[in-house]
Amino acid sequence: MTAHTLPPSADLTAAQQDVTERAAQAITQHAAECEAAQDVTTGAAEALRGSGYTRLTLPTAEGGLGATLTQFAAAQATLGEAGAGLALILAMHGHIVGAAFQGRTLPDDLLNALAEASRAGKLVNALASEPELGSPSRGGLPRTAATPDPAHGWRISGRKTWATGARALDFALVNAATPDGQVGRFWLDLKAAGVTIEPTWTGALALRGSGSHDVVFEGAAAQLHAPPSGGHPASAAWFWTAIAATYLGVGFAALNALTAYARQRTPTALGAPIATLPRVQEQVGRIAADLQAARTLLHTAAQHWDAHPGSDAVPLIGAAKAYATNAAVSATDLAVRTAGGGALTPALPLERLLRDARAGLTHPPSDEAAYTAYGLSLLGE
Repeated sequence: MTAHTLPPSADLTAAQQDVTERAAQAITQHAAECEAAQDVTTGAAEALRGSGYTRLTLPTAEGGLGATLTQFAAAQATLGEAGAGLALILAMHGHIVGAAFQGRTLPDDLLNALAEASRAGKLVNALASEPELGSPSRGGLPRTAATPDPAHGWRISGRKTWATGARALDFALVNAATPDGQVGRFWLDLKAAGVTIEPTWTGALALRGSGSHDVVFEGAAAQLHAPPSGGHPASAAWFWTAIAATYLGVGFAALNALTAYARQRTPTALGAPIATLPRVQEQVGRIAADLQAARTLLHTAAQHWDAHPGSDAVPLIGAAKAYATNAAVSATDLAVRTAGGGALTPALPLERLLRDARAGLTHPPSDEAAYTAYGLSLLGE
């Protein structure tokens, strides 16, 4: 019996299932080469574009596949199981598109650009973090500056960090400060003049295949932009779900790698597979139960959002993100402990999964923020 990340109740349409399977195949095929290169290879980027997954969360009225948050969670967990580094590139694209159209968080011209890019298989990410600023979720004004240009609209100059899939990206929504001290989001072609990728992710502990390098802008042109906004609950709902599902997939990958290893590993002294040992059976049971609980919580949270989208549904999604990422960390740790010394070598995927799972803890919301917000929603204070 193999544990699966995709619950039957997700009810993916045939078209959604098709692009998910194609994306998972692309990730499986290219993950090792990207891990070795510590970057997204050209072949991997083309395979992600060609999978059709960029249309998953685009509304059907815009030529997309119209995935709900619940369907997105199920699909993204499948990709996380195939390989977190490349899966996160598609997670970023999927959550941006889903949130932007559900919450109408961008003006029409930007929504049109996002839809056109998604239909064409172009990869998009939002670039907001900076060396001094850190994550914008903590507040603060970005150093990246937007200067009006009568000929091109705006000129963007600055540096963005943690740009997941940097070399693979076609476009980005870039947070930048305008001369009046406001923060806008600017649509930039990352293949155009004035954009440079600096390989700062080489040697990273986790997600080495994601190519999450720095992107430097030197007077890059941006004709489309979104003025400052107060935020929308859809942004948090789709982003936190994307993160939770991807790392949940990492946990299931560790569980399945461990069970496969336990069935075939037969020490001479034992004369039977280690799967026959009660201690191994106990650890596998613990891992599976925790992951299944995390999957159920995330599925419930996403379903609640789909039924009642709004700020009241967000705290449960935050709690599900915290629970899922911690479950992935626990699963990979226990899998390595159970497998023993072989887990420390590239012969098994467990050492990579252990490293990748740790990255889930760094994405907002933090555990403290997530559980406090959920508790507060229950207490009604």
